[in-house]
Amino acid sequence: MPIHVGNLRCFLVRLPSLFLGLFLFAAGAVTNLYSGLGMSPWGVFHVGLSGISGLTLGQVSQLVGLAVLLLGWGLGFPPGFGTVMNMFFIGWFTDRIMEWGIVPRPADPLEQAALLLLSVMLIGVGSLFYLRVQLGAGPRDGLMVGLVKNLNRQVWLIRGSIEVTVLILGYFLGGPVGIGTVVTALTIGYSVQFAFRLGKFEGKSPQMNLWELYGYLLGKK
Repeated sequence: MPIHVGNLRCFLVRLPSLFLGLFLFAAGAVTNLYSGLGMSPWGVFHVGLSGISGLTLGQVSQLVGLAVLLLGWGLGFPPGFGTVMNMFFIGWFTDRIMEWGIVPRPADPLEQAALLLLSVMLIGVGSLFYLRVQLGAGPRDGLMVGLVKNLNRQVWLIRGSIEVTVLILGYFLGGPVGIGTVVTALTIGYSVQFAFRLGKFEGKSPQMNLWELYGYLLGKK
């Protein structure tokens, strides 16, 4: 079937924002780690797994992302193009950022605090750039939505339960838990919300899954 040229062009125009967002999100994760004050719950889990498996942090992020993507799909949340790119490229960018030394190591507590706050800002802005193109939310968001639908529980309860679970697992695996873990958990939502407001993006806007994207590229919608 022929591709709808106008819709293909519109899709391609969205890609720079998607990949910029994924890069900024990865930079936020590395900055969060390098602050040395403790990471977000998923970050704690990833670092813990990396420590016992011998895999790089990015590789662990990719494998966990794939497992979570498949689980969310099984629970009724089909992935989008952005979901798949999120799963692969955040991990890939994470390893490249660490390899190239883009993020500096802090020399004193003040720099540690600055890196921690910067990490929260980067994750917020990164979320804006990759979500506003509406090509699919991240794998972990898909898992949350799938559990909300299947368990018929409120979003805050499901999200909180997931994050507490991965935090506990990460802690016992040796992941970095500290004051930064608390600060990140308490501020990341506000950072994302503030970035959305600056970017004039409505967070409830629908995200396109792969089947919908296929139909869109064929001009069916």
